[in-house]
Amino acid sequence: MSYRIVVVSAGLNIPSSTGILADQIAASVELQMRRADEPVEFTRIELRELGKDIMSAMLSGGMKSSALLTAERALAAADAVVAVTPVFSASYSGLFKSFFDVLEMGTMRGKPVALGATAGTARHPSSWTPLCDHCLPTSAL
Repeated sequence: MSYRIVVVSAGLNIPSSTGILADQIAASVELQMRRADEPVEFTRIELRELGKDIMSAMLSGGMKSSALLTAERALAAADAVVAVTPVFSASYSGLFKSFFDVLEMGTMRGKPVALGATAGTARHPSSWTPLCDHCLPTSAL
């Protein structure tokens, strides 16, 4: 059985430094899992694509679109989550927070989460390096 990892990216542009960081973290996790001979599969959730659905769910008291329900089900079935947000005014983005606010209570319970955030001007994606080789230990997944 494969580990199911959901990557949530709240980047607003195409491409975005947030999406690039999400890809880099996912690639690092994949490398570590493959080194441990553990199969892994990823599901990507782009919050930019769900923005209207997220707002609609907030304003309607929880009525969710099929796209938002699909994202929620993916998170519920995940073994781990990578969540990356841009930073605006020294805080995570409203889109990022709103997405997690509209999830069914308990969707994230017991799941390890690797959080990432971007701020300022992005450098070339190959310039990102983890702080250490074991920053994302497979034992945590």
